[in-house]
Amino acid sequence: MVEADLHPRFLTVVEREAIADLRGQNLSLRAIGRALGRPASTIKREIEARTVEGVYRPHAAQRAWATSRSRPKASKLAQDGPLREYVAARLQERWSPEQICHALVEEFPTDESMRVSTETIYQAIYVQARGGLRREVEHALRTGRIRRRPHRQPDQRTPRFVEEMMMISERPAEANDRAVPGHWEGDLIVGTRSQSAIVTLVERSTRYVMLGHLPGGHTAEEVRDVLVSLITTLPTHLRGSLTWDQGCEMAAHKQFTIATGVPVYFCDPHSPWQRGSNENTNGLLRQYFPKGTDLTVHSPQDLEHVAQQLNARPRKTLGWKKPAERLRDLLTTT
Repeated sequence: MVEADLHPRFLTVVEREAIADLRGQNLSLRAIGRALGRPASTIKREIEARTVEGVYRPHAAQRAWATSRSRPKASKLAQDGPLREYVAARLQERWSPEQICHALVEEFPTDESMRVSTETIYQAIYVQARGGLRREVEHALRTGRIRRRPHRQPDQRTPRFVEEMMMISERPAEANDRAVPGHWEGDLIVGTRSQSAIVTLVERSTRYVMLGHLPGGHTAEEVRDVLVSLITTLPTHLRGSLTWDQGCEMAAHKQFTIATGVPVYFCDPHSPWQRGSNENTNGLLRQYFPKGTDLTVHSPQDLEHVAQQLNARPRKTLGWKKPAERLRDLLTTT
């Protein structure tokens, strides 16, 4: 069956037909997305992945998607047999899943069908949707819990970096509402095979862009040095803060702060919208530095030229003023 009960995140055949019809009307990706209530990025990925010889055919796309879907593998303990009976019997004898796993190897050294991992036993007990062991053996677990609990609580998880992070929730209110200039958002644009990168910085109130050259790599030390060189070109009153995601390239954030006096605030995991200005700017920069290309071919002068072009564009969010004009006003009036 091509059609089935699907999670809402998956495109349906009806939506694919609508995509084909709206593309035929030369609508933009954003317009198609609005019509379907989908992000433009979803429409873009669908068209790029399912277009054959320049033509997007919705039913062929649906069949290709259905064929590519992963099929969940049934648990070893989801069906009757010697392995399930052995595990159930040992659990009734108060054996732990780990003891059962190792005992199977000892008792059936040549029978590969009598193998099951500790995790599979736990999953069979806790995840009923997998059709696992009968609920009457749940009492065999020493904790008596019917729900699985992580070993560590959220506040006990291993920190992302050795140096303690300040999270975006701690960022000053003046940075959050863009009322005061000098608060920056940063990220990397990475080249092909992650061998080259460009540092991108955007000032939150003026949308002024600064770019840093990383032709040889993007280790924490290399990123730190480029950020220091960029930030120290600014006057002190425009060095308020820097907001970044939790990428490993910022492991030296404390050293950066010591060198510049600029505190670094980190976004929550998987929350790119918390650096919205930078995300938008990176999209603009991809016009100059397409994905999958070698960024080492661009010199520092090339990056400066691109930054100047972006800073000279009128921006709707600035009332059609230019970022360069806004920053110039700050420098001359403060």
